[in-house]
Amino acid sequence: KRSCQVELYTDSVYVKDGITKWLKNWQQNNWKTSNKKEVKNKDLWMKLIESSSPHEINWRWVKGHAGIAGNEVADQLANKGIDSL
Repeated sequence: KRSCQVELYTDSVYVKDGITKWLKNWQQNNWKTSNKKEVKNKDLWMKLIESSSPHEINWRWVKGHAGIAGNEVADQLANKGIDSL
């Protein structure tokens, strides 16, 4: 796998802020929040770190359900995935 530049769009403020603002503190605080509670979804955050670490990612937030084509397709695919479980 080689490093690349990525523009990543998400409609989740939680994901964007988690990866861009809170992650370093969580790691430094043994995966505890500023309220001393366990970070939720730690396993998923760790997978996200692993898969994104070789890349330079510019995280961008977009409003969900606002008619943005790529976001609407992503939402449809996510719902399809959930329905198949």
